[in-house]
Amino acid sequence: MIISGILTLIFLVIFLASYLTDSRRIINGFLFNVFFCSFIIFLCYLGFSSDLIIVRLFAIVPIVILVFILTFGLSTICVGLFLNARILLKRESRRFANSLTLISGIFLLLFILFRLVNPMRFLPYYFEPLYTGVSFIIVYFFLHLTNFLSAYLLYQFNRPKLNQDFIIVLGSGLIKDKVPPLLASRINKAIDFYWKQVAIASPPILIFSGGQGPDEDLPEAEAMQNYAIEKGIPLEHTLTEARSINTFQNMLYSKQIMDSVKGSKYNSIFTTNNFHLFRASLYAKKAGLKSQGIGSKTALYYWPNAMIREYIAIVVMQRKRHTIIVGTILGFSVLLTIFSFLFL
Repeated sequence: MIISGILTLIFLVIFLASYLTDSRRIINGFLFNVFFCSFIIFLCYLGFSSDLIIVRLFAIVPIVILVFILTFGLSTICVGLFLNARILLKRESRRFANSLTLISGIFLLLFILFRLVNPMRFLPYYFEPLYTGVSFIIVYFFLHLTNFLSAYLLYQFNRPKLNQDFIIVLGSGLIKDKVPPLLASRINKAIDFYWKQVAIASPPILIFSGGQGPDEDLPEAEAMQNYAIEKGIPLEHTLTEARSINTFQNMLYSKQIMDSVKGSKYNSIFTTNNFHLFRASLYAKKAGLKSQGIGSKTALYYWPNAMIREYIAIVVMQRKRHTIIVGTILGFSVLLTIFSFLFL
């Protein structure tokens, strides 16, 4: 038990050192998960070694939860995805981007059926290495997904100080020349932070970042600026960046503006919706910004679909790493399959 407690403490220190150094890391999710699992094991040791019923509950409750997850977890998630898809498609437009929970639910259902049928029973023995390799790839992406979700949730606790020189407001699209609710929530978050800082320090400059889409009557940045001015933000405390067409360019071009105004020494944050917060922070890091983010709330029914989209985008961002790992596993599995077919 002592060794388990010491290991848990070590894992906690390693996690805190990484997170406090830079909260914009997916590895923070991995380190937290290692610490959390170690902590659960420590509680189990502590519970079963005690004669007190209350203390033993610390061991029993995590085990019951784990058994439930292993038994019904995938089925519960599958049902939840289908229910969420039904709600989302009713309330939002029936676009492909809003169908991700439905598609994920179908794939998860097929995976459950695949595992129940166990097709290896019908295949020659030499296909087993390939089957095992595919299973390793699924486990790899499952672990990567859990690390991403943990890192995302941890980043939500980020609280920038009220000493910012700039607030970057990320665009998300207009309806003709109107600011839709999703984008308005980002601007309102920046406005709220602006007034909080004004109350105790010098006002920050709001940089509205977003270009003009083919179906928009004016650049997003201008529409966002007009919205903020109508809400009481002084014109002289606003700037626009109207060239960007994606989040990375939002960060890069906004950095160029801030560098031209303040040089290389300034404090900045960005605002976006909370589901987009972590990925946006990775783009800020890629653009050379130290900026942390604050997120506006998203409707609960919209969150699962948005998180699936965010995870896919994260995988695409790190596609070289994933291609190497998946390619290595598949290549090794194919070689073993060929070897089994020829020599066993």
